[in-house]
Amino acid sequence: MSAKILALDQGTTSSRALVFDEDGTILAVAQKEFPQIFPQPGWVEHNPEDIWTSQLAVARAALRKAGVSASEITAIGITNQRETTVLWDRRTGQPIHNAIVWQDRRTADHCATLQKGPRAADFRQRTGLVIDSYFSATKIAWLLKHVPGAKELAKAGHLAFGTMDSWLLWKLTGGRVHATDLTNASRTMLCNLQTGDWDQDLLRALRIPASLLPEIRSSSEVYGETERGLLGAAIPVAGIAGDQQAALFGQHCTKPGMVKNTYGTGCFMLMNTGTRPRASSRQLLTTVAWKIGDVTEYALEGSVFVAGAVVQWLRDGLKIIRQSSEVEKLANTVTDNGGVYVVPAFAGLGAPHWDPWARGLIAGLTRGSHAGHIARAALESIAYQVSDVLDAMKQDSGIRISALRVDGGAAVNDTLMQFQADLLGVPVVRPAVFETTALGAACLAGLATGVWKTPESIPGLSRIDRVFEPQMKKSQVDRLKAGWTKALERSKGWAE
Repeated sequence: MSAKILALDQGTTSSRALVFDEDGTILAVAQKEFPQIFPQPGWVEHNPEDIWTSQLAVARAALRKAGVSASEITAIGITNQRETTVLWDRRTGQPIHNAIVWQDRRTADHCATLQKGPRAADFRQRTGLVIDSYFSATKIAWLLKHVPGAKELAKAGHLAFGTMDSWLLWKLTGGRVHATDLTNASRTMLCNLQTGDWDQDLLRALRIPASLLPEIRSSSEVYGETERGLLGAAIPVAGIAGDQQAALFGQHCTKPGMVKNTYGTGCFMLMNTGTRPRASSRQLLTTVAWKIGDVTEYALEGSVFVAGAVVQWLRDGLKIIRQSSEVEKLANTVTDNGGVYVVPAFAGLGAPHWDPWARGLIAGLTRGSHAGHIARAALESIAYQVSDVLDAMKQDSGIRISALRVDGGAAVNDTLMQFQADLLGVPVVRPAVFETTALGAACLAGLATGVWKTPESIPGLSRIDRVFEPQMKKSQVDRLKAGWTKALERSKGWAE
């Protein structure tokens, strides 16, 4: 009988569950959204119990849809929204506050103070991250300071901290296991990349007791078994990775220099850099790709704030399309951008520019410009931003890039993918299985339980839908990039 693996994909707006067979084929998918909580401008929270109940519900639904019982599931893999932070009472399993979501900016002032403090360089050098409220560390500090009784509970050893993987693992195992994997630990701003453990100096700097923290384990091992009553059988939980690292693994980027980019609302690009962390001089993040056995592999990461969101803006803001899927047809009503460039810096610019004062603009308009040119320029803006990040990665790593592997909603757009290949001068590879995040988690769980012996032996990782080869002449690429750079420079510092 073919082995079957349940992947739990805990995202920012919904919880999902997928059942895979050992060929990497999806047998069933279930999804459930949960409420977003906005207590103040810039604050974003989730109710941890909403996350748990929604994740359990979709796990049960996926098993029903697949027509399999829990006893037929070999293992469970977990992948999750990263950095989102929850504290709970170890004695009761009850959260002491809503989870603070990765998007939340309430600790921005604390981070600004840390950036000017004596430990600023230590945070960057030891964790590979920039000091930012994006990460978990200052969220923990905020909860300890502002939740009544939290400091006393922590001092008594009664509090537990977790990102969403730890929270789900605790709930699935009935509170027997408090652990995380190294990919999620590396996103807290508290993990030392050299030692692979919590950094005691940084904990002291933020006054966070070590007793709160989960045990850091590898990304592929049996952490514990589920409570039998939850799904109908005790199932090993055997794989954990943050969503972007899981997608990197699901894209089979298992060798140094292999790169994946996820085209969602924004873009997340990760490059496997091998078995030693590489510091970035271009404002990229150094992070853990995964740990399997005793071997840790690392990655460089760069994020683009606005990618698919620029298409939503064409739909909801300019109203030149009715549905996002119409953008490709409108863009193809013209043969080129007609000299028009869109810089979608609606919320500033991310990597490698990191300009919070940049603002969006449309440049190069003439009387001959029309909706087709703007649609094409908006699509192309996604590819230009990705190209900027990849250029920074190549310079930071010194590694030659042979291809870009892609996933996410906008990767279905053939026009965008072809233009991306033309800009980069390397093939763009689109997988047959688009659920690369869940697939990565399933594969890590399957490796730990003997379903597969090596990543190379996993059939689903190597299936390709289409390869987009570069076709544009270099002189044309250079001319287009020069126009983008000119428009980009005009957007910088606009609101300063």
